[in-house]
Amino acid sequence: MDPLKRQWILLSLLFLGSGCAALIYEIVWFQNLQLVIGSTAVSLGVLLAAFMGGMCLGSLILPRLLPQQFHPVRLWALLELGVGLFGIIVLYAVPWLGKVYAAIVPGGAIGLVVRGVLGSACLLPPTILMGATLPVMARLAPSTRRGASLVGLLYGANTLGAVIGALLAGFVLLRLFDSVAATFIAVGLNLALAGLGFALAAAPQLSMPSNASSRGEVAQPAPRPIGSFPPPTGIYLAIGVSGFCALGAEVLWTRLLSLILGGTTYTFSVILAVFLLGLGAGSGAGALLARRARDPALALGFSQWLVAGALAWAALMLNQSMPYWPINPSLSKSVWSNFQLDLLRCAWAVFPAACLWGAGFPLALAAATRTSGGARDLVGKLYAANTLGSILGGTLVSVLFIAWLGTQQTHRILIVLSAVAGVLAQLKIGERENGRRAPFSGWKIVLPRTLWLVLLAMVAALAWSVPAVAWQLIAYGRYLPQKTELGTALYVGEGMNASVAVTELSSGVRNFHVSGKIEASTEQQDMRLQRMLAHIPALFHPDPRSVLVVGCGAGVTAGSFLVHPGIERIRLCEIEPLIPKQVARFFAEENYDVVQDPRVHLAYDDARHFILTTRETFDVITSDPIHPWVKGAATLYTKEYFELCKRHLNSGGFVSQWVPLYESDLATVKSEIATFFSVFPYGTIWSNEDLGAGYDLVLLGQTEPLEVDLEILQRRLNRADHKRVAQSLRDVGIRSAFTLVATYAGQARDLQPWLKNAQLNRDRDLRLQYLAGLGLYANQSDSIYSQLSNYRTFSADIFVGSNTWNDALRRTFAKPDSAAPR
Repeated sequence: MDPLKRQWILLSLLFLGSGCAALIYEIVWFQNLQLVIGSTAVSLGVLLAAFMGGMCLGSLILPRLLPQQFHPVRLWALLELGVGLFGIIVLYAVPWLGKVYAAIVPGGAIGLVVRGVLGSACLLPPTILMGATLPVMARLAPSTRRGASLVGLLYGANTLGAVIGALLAGFVLLRLFDSVAATFIAVGLNLALAGLGFALAAAPQLSMPSNASSRGEVAQPAPRPIGSFPPPTGIYLAIGVSGFCALGAEVLWTRLLSLILGGTTYTFSVILAVFLLGLGAGSGAGALLARRARDPALALGFSQWLVAGALAWAALMLNQSMPYWPINPSLSKSVWSNFQLDLLRCAWAVFPAACLWGAGFPLALAAATRTSGGARDLVGKLYAANTLGSILGGTLVSVLFIAWLGTQQTHRILIVLSAVAGVLAQLKIGERENGRRAPFSGWKIVLPRTLWLVLLAMVAALAWSVPAVAWQLIAYGRYLPQKTELGTALYVGEGMNASVAVTELSSGVRNFHVSGKIEASTEQQDMRLQRMLAHIPALFHPDPRSVLVVGCGAGVTAGSFLVHPGIERIRLCEIEPLIPKQVARFFAEENYDVVQDPRVHLAYDDARHFILTTRETFDVITSDPIHPWVKGAATLYTKEYFELCKRHLNSGGFVSQWVPLYESDLATVKSEIATFFSVFPYGTIWSNEDLGAGYDLVLLGQTEPLEVDLEILQRRLNRADHKRVAQSLRDVGIRSAFTLVATYAGQARDLQPWLKNAQLNRDRDLRLQYLAGLGLYANQSDSIYSQLSNYRTFSADIFVGSNTWNDALRRTFAKPDSAAPR
């Protein structure tokens, strides 16, 4: 084998490991930092900008500061050691910085600046080191097109390593362990790679580029000869626009694919892995083409024109084809079979464009090398241009384009921009005469005008052909092929953080949909749950005045507090602005027109971030978040989150929490309940049955032991000032205080044997989202409720008052077999 080829295969293996460690860090860092600065699109944009910005600065600036006399592989090994060191520092610094952030963060624009400073403080140091690794290693590349190809090989290997890291973190490390273990595994990988790098640098077989000295010191590149082209500005612009389109499309496709596949953390790992796999495969192919193409700039331009077609293909598949494929994931006996199917579906839509974007970097490097000297002198600049474009694309699409223009128009913009990148890559600058540019010589397009007109017409046709996302997909997501009645769409909107819809069935039932699933409806069992979340804590509290409602939904839970006479202030926290502004009005009768009530104050924020930073305290906090299997939702089910809620309770206050039994399994439900009871040892459970079967639960927590006197509670409901409260309960089938209290399903003390082996959900071990993602298609609600009911007994500590009422409760709670299974 060619010694040079063997050397670069070894270097590629090092870069594969480096990419694996980098993606593990990225996933862990984003997960930990979101706990502090929130999970809104703005917060994610801040984190993305900080991460990619560090990569950009590292590739552009740091290689210039690092000494040229050091062996490149030795420098690379030192960079890997630095990344590992910062990996440990960030792991332990984030909780401390979070406390500082919570103490000082203001609102408004200044708050966004503080979020950016925090994200930058954590992510810039290690990502600057990451960004410098490729330009530093490129110092080994010969100053030829072959050198550009070899650098492209490193880029592809690094990307393929990132695929392994994404799958390893998403399916293994964070599912079986926690973020601490995942971090130290990545640190160990960095240390191993650094050791291999030092050993390789010391090996005499490692050949240096032709302009290196015999002592292994890299000499300065030869000056550029007179008559060569000036720096390839068009190539820089093309690769920057390409990066814009690539990351913008990834954000866009993640929104659409999460509707089709379900928004679990596994889905996001699959999407990321397929996207990176395409980049890596394309980079390898581009590296080969870069050596053989007569004109790499022309090849780069055509690759970007082909991206426009691949974008149109993805839009067609995601909006009109894949949502209707006759696939029912709930029929599979193994969730891993569904993951394989998800991988194939994702690749069907995403892989072509990702491959073309991956080929862009080595082709751009070869094109720039042809006009401006050695590849190693240009890697940092081109990498920085590509990364800067990625920052702009990912941020603008996630924060602005989707919410402002929608996914259809965003797809069209990306198609046009890809064509623009093709044009930029194929611009030429006039040659120099005697070292000076000829007068009036400027940029010109080298292709025939007729061909340009044909290409422009094709791009216009592709952009025009992009279909709009089907409202049925936004409403029903992965279950769309199985739906027999879709109803009528009353409202459809694509927001900054979620896509929402309101539909009405022929029966008159209205449904509120978020990102492909029904979150609230006017069905009896759903209405009862939404009312119970409000009325149980409000009635058990002697005089509730202030309330925090986490999640607006249809507004029914928040509105149910309005009928209680003492309520003075309701803080309604919602992450997606479209929901209170547009959705709640379709349920105005059921939610008592909650958004228009002057006592209601809206906070458009991630609930975790709001509770972390607010100075307010409340008599009641009710949390009705999205299902725990949805990526990011598990942060609203952690022990630390419940402790935050507890600290924001006034004396005698209550916390109510929703727990679904459907679309869940036993391990998931046990984890949710055990985590809640670890913070509220006096907690209780209240059931919302559907025709006697298990449906969902309300967990009730307080700092003191609960006492319920049915007589006093009934007299309260009979009072004139509680007439609307009593009517609100009757509307959902709860006719009296006794009917309400009869929904009692157990208390923390009695359920300890059942919850003995349950896994607690912690900030650093978000096990719940991985458990829930595996149990998404389970149909165990009846079995779970049956097991839970075996532990329900009458408690004289909770139910106080007359024997007449309590005897009736005893008979209600009695079981044929009083011995609960152990």
